[in-house]
Amino acid sequence: MMRLLTEQLRSLREIDHDIEVLDEEIASVQHSVGAAQTLREVPGIGVLGATALAAVLGNASAWRNGRDFAASFGLCPRHTGTGGKVKMGGISRRGDPYLRTLLIAGARAVVARKNCSSWVQALLSRRPTNVAVVALANKLARTAWALIAHNRRYDVQWHPIAPACQPDVKPAAAA
Repeated sequence: MMRLLTEQLRSLREIDHDIEVLDEEIASVQHSVGAAQTLREVPGIGVLGATALAAVLGNASAWRNGRDFAASFGLCPRHTGTGGKVKMGGISRRGDPYLRTLLIAGARAVVARKNCSSWVQALLSRRPTNVAVVALANKLARTAWALIAHNRRYDVQWHPIAPACQPDVKPAAAA
């Protein structure tokens, strides 16, 4: 019996060693790919998520916008209906389940932190936790697309600027 336990312990140590080797290999890939380095800066996107998103995104030209990219992973509401009545359900769960799982796990980690953004806190005050987590995962996917498509770095201080309002121009009266 002792020999069997010793053998099992040795097997577990080998598995731990293999996991460490694979983690180092994934980290080296993440450091060598520029897109993965950019995505790694986003809170909620880890090493696995950054390398997987960089591999799927490429140069982001396969999607018209971040909404299409997020929808391709099933991170948007499912629409059903007939006769002009549209019912919105849970997430559609289409697309790559591995990437969806990574994005949702990263979003859950961000929500669990004490110092999450005011946007997340406001969302948590209005919606259940799981709904907020999926909404944040959707936002992470859109952010990843935008960073790669526009070749930008992640900036925590960045806020969208609303377009300047044009003064009301009254049409000239016909003479």
